[in-house]
Amino acid sequence: MNTSLGQLLIAVGEPFMELTAGSADTAVRGVAILDPDDELGSYSGELVLVIGARGREAARSVRLAARAGAAAVAVKGPDGPRAAAEDAGIALLTVRPRVRWDQLQVLVREVLEGAALAASDDGYGDLFGLAQTTALLTGGNVSIEDAGNRVVAYSRSDDEIDELRRLTILGWEGPEQYLSLLRKWGVYQRVRSSEEVVRVEERPELGIRPRLVVGIRAGSQHLGTMWVQQGSHPFAERAESALLGAARLAAVHLVRRRGSPGLRSREDLVPGLLDGQVSADLVAGQSGLDPAAPVIVVAFAQRDAEHDRSEHELHQLEIANVVSVHASSYRRGALVGTIGARVYAVLPEVPPDEAEAALTTLARHVVGVLARAGMRAQAGIGSPAPSLASVTAARAEADRVLDAMARTPDTDVATIGDLRGEVLLGATLNLIEATPDLRDPAVAALVAHDAKHGSELVTSLLAYLDALGDVRAAAARLHIHPNTVRHRIRRAVAVSGIELADPRERLFCHLQLLLALRWTS
Repeated sequence: MNTSLGQLLIAVGEPFMELTAGSADTAVRGVAILDPDDELGSYSGELVLVIGARGREAARSVRLAARAGAAAVAVKGPDGPRAAAEDAGIALLTVRPRVRWDQLQVLVREVLEGAALAASDDGYGDLFGLAQTTALLTGGNVSIEDAGNRVVAYSRSDDEIDELRRLTILGWEGPEQYLSLLRKWGVYQRVRSSEEVVRVEERPELGIRPRLVVGIRAGSQHLGTMWVQQGSHPFAERAESALLGAARLAAVHLVRRRGSPGLRSREDLVPGLLDGQVSADLVAGQSGLDPAAPVIVVAFAQRDAEHDRSEHELHQLEIANVVSVHASSYRRGALVGTIGARVYAVLPEVPPDEAEAALTTLARHVVGVLARAGMRAQAGIGSPAPSLASVTAARAEADRVLDAMARTPDTDVATIGDLRGEVLLGATLNLIEATPDLRDPAVAALVAHDAKHGSELVTSLLAYLDALGDVRAAAARLHIHPNTVRHRIRRAVAVSGIELADPRERLFCHLQLLLALRWTS
């Protein structure tokens, strides 16, 4: 599995190293160390860490690494061998002086392996991606630590960072003098004993900015901690809720990193559950859910699909991450999966009396967060399903709501109750469209007449029926004179033979005209 230098720098980046020559699109497949005293080997597609030589002195090693097939090299020193790297056609990374080579090698390998695991089906997931999503939602700088206080992932530091974060990332674990203070203040005791989000107050004299921290737990077992350091701006409005949801997702990743036998990834299970290909009992067993409890499905989709496929897929992944964090903060057992262009949240045990209001608020917040990140999305909320085994029907209903919303593009969030008429009409038209025996030749004659003569009998008759026979209302909608509407209705009746005085024939003609308009729009 190859990872681009750009992706690597997002994960590792500041304060470890920066790109000083070459392209961020350069792909690397591994990491190796090159000592000037070592015998030269093969470094095909690898990132080579040049040790034992600094700055311009490393130029010879850079050229050797390039000839051995390396994709990129990393060197220390302010005056790096940039010219040598450019001449050799190889990317160059400049490493900060205080960074240890062994530390950097392990971290890069961890990122590369994490990318490979995230792309496979074994469900390890991308903790760096989760950290970055959480940073977006909380408005701070995020780090994830295991139970031994070792950093396993962190977000980009786009804002001001304090001394504690800088030392923690540089040392790949919390510095002992700070850990002692946090233990003294009772922070670790609180996060190890509950799901409480703890606020750590600012200590300017110690170089500590305000923080939020929450424990990462699997049942009663403490797996680690998740931290958010405040930058130059206050935390986001719902930062604590987002952090709690992110910690619940991080627990799944950390459990899988421990290699739990027989545990399949949610990325595999949830789409299968929604498609009816995976047993609800299997999903319930692996997720700790009650299969008999009611569930609600919320479907999310991009409002404007990008023409660029890679951009669309990137936005799809970001939407899934944001939905996962917020769904998990709302319900611990929430399941999130992607099928095609849509992201689905399966929310268990939502109290019926609060379902509509609570889920509408949740969906609006998700859509709002995505909008601020430059992604326009819509959310469709279905009705409660009686059990997890009924989730396919719940998903189909949420899909129908989204389909109806596509015809109401100004709507961001809707429930089945909001658009029931539109949803039922869409289902009826789909049935007529899929059953040729239900087609009305009279409407087909009108469509053919318009196509041949460039007339507008179909749209005029449809506007007339939509207006319940009110000629003036139909004329206002079409921006034409009422007499023109009367003439077109008489002409439509003459061409098609439709009997508008018959209520049943008028009703079915109305449906067929709506279907015809769907074909031509």
